[in-house]
Amino acid sequence: MQYQNTRTRQRSLSSESLERVARLASGSAVVIFSSSSCCMCHAVKRLFSELGVSPAVYELDQDPNGKGMERALSKLLGNSPVIPVVFIGGELIGSMDRVMASHISGTLVPLLKKAGALWL
Repeated sequence: MQYQNTRTRQRSLSSESLERVARLASGSAVVIFSSSSCCMCHAVKRLFSELGVSPAVYELDQDPNGKGMERALSKLLGNSPVIPVVFIGGELIGSMDRVMASHISGTLVPLLKKAGALWL
């Protein structure tokens, strides 16, 4: 019986983490879930900064619920590498590879303009 209670509690925490990620992701035009010691996270934050965008950044390693949010992000990404994870206009863009592919193909700036993160 205790095993079932533990599983129910884990599902509840997972659901809460997914809800928190969704709430935070829709709170700003650009949201980055990051880790303060991650070099790829630093690179994606720098990219947005150089484009003139000020994203909301959530450092998962400094958040008491960071591990739960990291698991929720992993589910959203299909268990691929979790951080950094970028949302634009409340929509999941993905990890660094997807952001860079969008930047190289020329689709990133229009997404940022549509979300209201860029005006020029």
